[in-house]
Amino acid sequence: MIVQIAKGDLFQIINRKVKIIMPKNTITSADVRRAAETLKKYKAAKASLERRIVENERWYKLRHWEVMRKNGADREQPVSAWLFSSLASKHADAMDAFPVANVLPREESDRPAAEQLSKVLPVILERNGFEQTYSDCWWYKLKNGTAVYGVFWDGELDGGVGDVSVRKLDLLNVFWQPGVTDIQQSRNLFIVGLKDTDLLTQEYPQLKKDRRGKVIDVKEYVFDESVSTEDKTLVVDWYYKKKQNGKTVLHYCKFAGETLLYASENDEAYAARGWYDHGEYPVVFDVLFPEEGTPVGFGYVDVMKDPQAYIDRLSQVILENAVMTSKPRFFIRKNAGLNPDEFLDWNKPLVEVEGEPDETKVRQIIAAPLSNLASTMLQMKINELKETSGSRDFTEGGVRGGVTAASAIIALQEAGNKVSRDIIAASYRAFAKIGERVVELIRQFYKEARVFRITGAVAASPYTGEPLAAQFITFSNAGMAVQAIPAPDGGIWERLPIFDIRVSAEKKSPFSRMEQNELAKELFAMGFFRAENREAALLALRMLEFEGKQNVESALRADSTHDLLT
Repeated sequence: MIVQIAKGDLFQIINRKVKIIMPKNTITSADVRRAAETLKKYKAAKASLERRIVENERWYKLRHWEVMRKNGADREQPVSAWLFSSLASKHADAMDAFPVANVLPREESDRPAAEQLSKVLPVILERNGFEQTYSDCWWYKLKNGTAVYGVFWDGELDGGVGDVSVRKLDLLNVFWQPGVTDIQQSRNLFIVGLKDTDLLTQEYPQLKKDRRGKVIDVKEYVFDESVSTEDKTLVVDWYYKKKQNGKTVLHYCKFAGETLLYASENDEAYAARGWYDHGEYPVVFDVLFPEEGTPVGFGYVDVMKDPQAYIDRLSQVILENAVMTSKPRFFIRKNAGLNPDEFLDWNKPLVEVEGEPDETKVRQIIAAPLSNLASTMLQMKINELKETSGSRDFTEGGVRGGVTAASAIIALQEAGNKVSRDIIAASYRAFAKIGERVVELIRQFYKEARVFRITGAVAASPYTGEPLAAQFITFSNAGMAVQAIPAPDGGIWERLPIFDIRVSAEKKSPFSRMEQNELAKELFAMGFFRAENREAALLALRMLEFEGKQNVESALRADSTHDLLT
């Protein structure tokens, strides 16, 4: 009888003796060469995407005239930041709704482990500086349409004990099979990066014998400073899936040039089980506007750069005309009898002439001012950019018509934030996947108990809301491992605790908090919390929807003012 146990190794039970079945195939230099050829094909397939990413970065940095101009470099080149302002507004919306994960159990018996995970998961993300990572990924997502999170196990963290590492990846350094729409369906995944050659050869001495060049040339951004790669070596992290003993497992290989540095299939600890037990590529794609036939999408820069280009071109025409009309020019005959240098120098009060000044020999060039059509078109393009990006005035805090009431401002903002809420919801789905990967890595690697300090809302007083002293909990993967359950037929059933990730907003905008406070005052003024009005208040609450509603209902049912503060 064959069963699958906690660590994922395949065991064969014969006369109650356990024997590990190890695969015979191992990774060789020939496999590395084939992988390098596959990587080159993947890179060639995404060349257009790489060009677009590099170009979008120029638009983001207000360097788009370098992209737009062909000739006439000496002309006026005005740069307006309408595109950047829209990106900044969307980014602010995202950070106002920074996510927090709550871990829910599928079964009642898993509740204690889920409660501990709900406390531990935010601490792990905080150690990773996830708020900064989330911010960086949102900038990348807005610019290029897709943010990529990498969720890895780093054995060097915490003094060699190891811990989960969540970081941002650049699409220029990630390669996948062309034509797939789900990154998990790609046959291979490559993540490349430049490492210092001297440090790399210290860790992998076999690199000293390999003097061959890079497998590929990675597309680079246009930097303001000189970035040298002479003392760098391109290292490839190759992830691939394969069937082993009826199960799809994930394997990992690291190589530089054609030199094999590490392969999980050659490591007895991972040969049978794979690199990660969850069997998925350690990346999560957060897509803004999806495209068919690819796991990536396009971003707001792609949507807005055409209106932004016309805004700056129209501004160029208007500014040039303003210069032409404000700076007089003249036709002058060669024998006009005046000194041109003195004539053009407005700081000299006297201009010498020979004989009587002859106005027929000097005539001013009259530049006709532009019609209102140019300024009208400019405003139309600005409005087009605002509408296509969803960055209207009230979404950015500006209102017209004397709207000053908080409720009216909130209503306008909520009506205009539908697009922001939609793309934030997509990021929440990606965040839930990140949480699931972190939980699975905890399940695989947290073999020894660790101590976590829990602070913040988790350790707040249920009555006053004031933060309590830090709580310390001891946590390991003991409550998450596969559980062996005796079967009625004498065999063994295995049960894997499964947890769901529910995402909510950790932060709220000031207007949302103001709205919540106004609602609380209105409920109090209407007598919702009086004992004689309790039944009517409970009926009214059934028709209301607001955050904290369950706490209010519970307090009214218990007739306890203390419960209202939980």
